[in-house]
Amino acid sequence: MDLKEELQHVGGFVNLELLAKQVVEGFIAGMHKSPFHGFSAEFAEHKIYNQGESTKHIDWKLFAKTDKLYTKRYDEETNLRCHLIIDNSSSMHYPEMQKFSLHHLNKISFSALASASIMHMLKRQRDAVGLSVYSDTYEYYVPEKGSDRHRHMLTKELERVVVSKPQAKTTDTYTYLHHIAENLHKRSLVILFTDMFQESAKDDQLFEALRHLKYNKHEVVLFHVFDKDKELHFNFDNTPKRFLDVETGSYLNVYADTIKANYETEILKYFEALKLKCAQYKIKYVEADINSSFDNILTTFMVERSKFL
Repeated sequence: MDLKEELQHVGGFVNLELLAKQVVEGFIAGMHKSPFHGFSAEFAEHKIYNQGESTKHIDWKLFAKTDKLYTKRYDEETNLRCHLIIDNSSSMHYPEMQKFSLHHLNKISFSALASASIMHMLKRQRDAVGLSVYSDTYEYYVPEKGSDRHRHMLTKELERVVVSKPQAKTTDTYTYLHHIAENLHKRSLVILFTDMFQESAKDDQLFEALRHLKYNKHEVVLFHVFDKDKELHFNFDNTPKRFLDVETGSYLNVYADTIKANYETEILKYFEALKLKCAQYKIKYVEADINSSFDNILTTFMVERSKFL
């Protein structure tokens, strides 16, 4: 099936699990032409040998091919715990769409497909995954497990999130990131998908919540999901428009060109402050433009994954 032809029924993906599988398999095939070639040659069957471990299970044939020491992995081993977090506030459902494909996504469907793709990658590695969904409430929480039944349940929740279309749902990122951080007791890779738009909390409170996720030596990746053309550069035609805040209901009637320069200046300041805070707290920041390729998502996952090998 051509990925470009993967469309949704009214209100959802045709098959999110299948599309995620195709995305990952296409990415893995492309790695043969990338700097990661060799890193994932035996992705699901081996892990890098750490000095001091027993040499009993070293794969010497693989060493001869790669000049790297790997030990064989076994089905019962769980090498990584990953917790996915999705912001399901109203702003994440921008722009409103009726059909989704790999190259036609809004923020929430982009986040759901990225999460499903990462889940499929984790399945290949026999690793455990959990999921949290929040908006102005803590909508969903499931701890990390590695079974097929568990992953299928999470995929169904991702499909539900895409079609949920919340009305006037604000973002209480500050509160619920703290809750999620309290639930993560074992060292994990934490991946957050959010547009980082929040009306109620001050920026420093939001950054403090991100820092809380770093407790217990978690690795944290922030996928900052937004429409770069519209939400950063404010590229709208200069006809009178009503700009509506989908979370609060407030609106502004204005010509786009009237506020474009000031808007872009202020939003750039905020985005730069976010990047600096992430660097300060050692959080991996990923600019996730919904109009861009999925390659940066899986590549970033691979880079963070290597820290746990």
